Amino acid sequence: MATMTDGTRTETIPIAERTAPSYEGGGWILFAGIMFMVSATLNVIWGIAAVSNSHFFVGNASYILSDLNTWGWVAIGFGALEALAALSIWRGGAFGRWFGIFVAGLAIVVALMSIPAYPFWSLTLVAIDVLVIYGLAAYGGRPELTR
Repeated sequence: MATMTDGTRTETIPIAERTAPSYEGGGWILFAGIMFMVSATLNVIWGIAAVSNSHFFVGNASYILSDLNTWGWVAIGFGALEALAALSIWRGGAFGRWFGIFVAGLAIVVALMSIPAYPFWSLTLVAIDVLVIYGLAAYGGRPELTR
């Protein structure tokens, strides 16, 4: 129970009635934004480690296109793109929804291209990006979820 007053009278209201309503699917929108920010952070760290020729990576790993240094720069750029997508989703609106779906689709392609080097990590990223696409496609079009 919470006590509320306007200066002239005091009223006791249950806390459940005082909180903002939660909308079905609001958690999916939050999940999509958080996953983009986590992925962006990890991609930037991964990219910096790859560009700096760190010993963090498996030796003699094969990639579909180019080498580890090139994929490092791709990861840094893609991390920036994912951060923009997260901010756009949290800002709300149709652009954030469609931009997030587009970036998650690109993330799936990028993850699939690194399967020869890191198969389990790549498949994990594909699964997370599929969930992000689902959340944005199913619930991202409701403007009341992004207020």
